[in-house]
Amino acid sequence: MKKIIGMIPARLGSQRVPKKNLRLLDGRPLISYIIQAAKESNILDDIYINSEADIFREIADSHDIKFYKRPEICASNSATNDDFALDFIQSIDCQIMIQLLPTSPFLSPDDIKQFVTRMLCEKIETMISVKDIQIECMYDNKPVNFIQIEKTLPSQQLKPVQAYACGIMGWEVSRFKENMKKYKAAYHGGDGSIGFFTLKGYSIVDVDNEEDFMLAEAIIGIKKMTREKAEYYTSQKERNIDIEVDVPTILRKDGIDFMGLFDESNKQLNNIHEIVKTMPGDKSWSQRIINTENNSATLICQLPGEGNRLHYHDNWNEWWYIVDGEWEWEIEGAKIIVKKGDVVFIEKGRIHKIMAVGSKPAIRLAVSRQDVAHIYPKN
Repeated sequence: MKKIIGMIPARLGSQRVPKKNLRLLDGRPLISYIIQAAKESNILDDIYINSEADIFREIADSHDIKFYKRPEICASNSATNDDFALDFIQSIDCQIMIQLLPTSPFLSPDDIKQFVTRMLCEKIETMISVKDIQIECMYDNKPVNFIQIEKTLPSQQLKPVQAYACGIMGWEVSRFKENMKKYKAAYHGGDGSIGFFTLKGYSIVDVDNEEDFMLAEAIIGIKKMTREKAEYYTSQKERNIDIEVDVPTILRKDGIDFMGLFDESNKQLNNIHEIVKTMPGDKSWSQRIINTENNSATLICQLPGEGNRLHYHDNWNEWWYIVDGEWEWEIEGAKIIVKKGDVVFIEKGRIHKIMAVGSKPAIRLAVSRQDVAHIYPKN
């Protein structure tokens, strides 16, 4: 059996992002992601971090893998991948070296296992990871995978251009040494069999600069989300609903004609009771007191028997504070009475409406956002 070693190169210095391999991504060092994937692949006989910096020995120890300290000459800005890879295989006994970049945090254990398995089964001496670019491509101002004087094809019919992904590379060690001796280079192959392994999805992400770190953080956030099935936009007619967003229009349809929506917005200090004193006592009214990109807060007063229409919000939670009077709140068909001092919370997607009851006007502070869609079922 050939001894297969995973080698993770991790230079401490970095010109674009200082100490990027130690930079925290979702609370973990960037390098820890590829270490975890390598260990979970269960196909590597040993895993080494290859670095000039002793701090990576500490990381290797904490993950129960090995550390190889490369000489300083192999850690300089001028040192090439060929240089530190050759140095490594001259010191570490192995027949196949699999190089795993710490800047590929989304390379999966399955990617690594399939890569190595194919390399072994097909007796490939240099295996290069690539990504498919299936769009019109140019090189040196000349088309690569299309003809400029012909009609453009749908992208799915274009022959993909394969670009290096680099996250994982593999070499049969004796062939690597022979190519280095003969050509002074072995990274891309040379003599011997060369194969290409296509990475897809998040596996092709390479974290190399600040924008890449932002993208990686976003991907981690997305991966944490769970979605049972894909959702698609359907027309209002198909859903048998009406959708309204404009707040003044919504309030007018709810029977509120006196609106001071903007006069008092975003004052550093407001007093609800002082605002109420300035409003008419014999008809419904509204007064917005907060209106920002994050949320809005609107005082709404209605007379007994008045209220809003049955509706829901598909992507926004909403809540109210009852300033005065009594309201009958209907939520998913169940009715409750809420009074002064109560706070009512409605989760997104729940159908609800409210109506003022009792013997005097009722006032509520509605906290939401001005651009939230109100969705009204037609029946």
